[in-house]
Amino acid sequence: MAELRTKVKSLMRFVFSRLVVTGVLLLLQAVWLFILFNKLAEYAGWINVVGVVISVVMCAALIRKDSTVPEFKISWLALFILMPVQGGLLYLWWGDHRPALRLRRKLARAALRIRPLRTPEPAGHARLAAADPRAAATAAYLENYGGFPVYGDTRVTYYPSGEEMFPAMLEAMEKAERYIFVEFFIISQGRMWDTVHELLRRKAAAGVDVRLIYDDTGCVTGLPVRYWRKLEAEGIRALSFNPFVPMINLVMNNRDHRKILVVDGEVAFTGGINLADEYINEKQRFGYWRDTGVRLEGPAAWSFTTMFLEFWAANRPKSDERAVPRPVFASPAPGATGLVQPFCDTPVDDETIAKNVYLELINQAQRELFITTPYLILENDLLTALCLAAKRGVDVRIYTPGIPDKPTIFQLTRSYFPALINGGVKVYSFTPGFLHSKTWYCDGRIGAVGSINLDYRSLYLHFECSTLLYGGEALRDIRADMMDLESRCHRVELSDCRTSWLGTLVSAVLRLVAPLC
Repeated sequence: MAELRTKVKSLMRFVFSRLVVTGVLLLLQAVWLFILFNKLAEYAGWINVVGVVISVVMCAALIRKDSTVPEFKISWLALFILMPVQGGLLYLWWGDHRPALRLRRKLARAALRIRPLRTPEPAGHARLAAADPRAAATAAYLENYGGFPVYGDTRVTYYPSGEEMFPAMLEAMEKAERYIFVEFFIISQGRMWDTVHELLRRKAAAGVDVRLIYDDTGCVTGLPVRYWRKLEAEGIRALSFNPFVPMINLVMNNRDHRKILVVDGEVAFTGGINLADEYINEKQRFGYWRDTGVRLEGPAAWSFTTMFLEFWAANRPKSDERAVPRPVFASPAPGATGLVQPFCDTPVDDETIAKNVYLELINQAQRELFITTPYLILENDLLTALCLAAKRGVDVRIYTPGIPDKPTIFQLTRSYFPALINGGVKVYSFTPGFLHSKTWYCDGRIGAVGSINLDYRSLYLHFECSTLLYGGEALRDIRADMMDLESRCHRVELSDCRTSWLGTLVSAVLRLVAPLC
């Protein structure tokens, strides 16, 4: 009898889960639209005229936009040709737009309040300019166009897996005395989140300022609807970013994909690791889940503090950021080597910071350029830059998943392999499972660890973050980890790719629609 009750409860939880409810609402919306179109069938002529007019107007607006990359334009223009009546409406709803006006204004006001707290660090930039002028030029770009200083005196710890980073995150949060800020794209109930949740609840009860931001769409299958209310009742100040609405919405494309944990402004964690059991291989989804992250101890942690506060202030405009104390460091953190520059990217402005940083790393590579990415959807300039680097003698290696989490994106990723291999780039597939890390290594001089994928969503639509590492022991750890990764990979050859006439046609079609994925 007890077993039956358990099964019934499990079934009820599934039936009334957020995912099922959302699916039902979307189905009802589709049925309603179908009925509406049938009712309007007698006005089909007028509807066609209006649809075509909207498509022409949207097409003209798309062509006129200087900020839109050519691949976006080509994809949407092809859709206009295939669907002249519906194409305009689809572009109006899902096109290459900046976030809706209200969201832009909120974030712009928050930036005016918070970014002055992120003061420049002239000593760090001077050290970098003396040691590596080319890297200093990249750092100057980030500081001038993003407001992200270069920091010294910060200890960097690199983690080659979620299993290794998770205990360090718990240890840091246990030591919190003033505040804990948590911001993740995915939070899913299970061992990992339940452990963090209990710790945060205890710390909040002890008087620590605990705040949490989660992306509502990223958590649609992992958390109940309005989960923030439960957290607020427990003393954890929480908000869900850009709440998911099961209907066509102008800002549903703009997600908070960042992964940030800050403790007292002194310690910060970032990388590709979310708060869900697959990230620590407590749960098997697509074979072994491989990911990476970094821990910053020292002044650089303050940049992640201000990134969090900027998002928080946008959604809680009455919050007082002055109540968040900036730590004072009397001496460098033990083991601090190299320089550190955290940064974030946003779809709110017209500066594609993440893409430009990646292009900078490709263009300045001289000997080695190693990249791990779960999704490889390349614009022509990135593809050309990677192949050109290989052709000028740089050892360019790209590591991708062997088991997909999204089959269509997996095939789209593989569609770029022939061009890369023909251009001299070495491509590897992580055969034991899914490779989720977003890590870059360049010449032993520069590295990057963060949340930014090599795809259109990360580079144009999502809110992202990463950390540039200039020199230091962590770079040796990154290279050693990539060599270990490579030992578990299969090197992809042209014979593994689609090279037949039909196969290359399928790949070409996939790349044509890539910006729409």
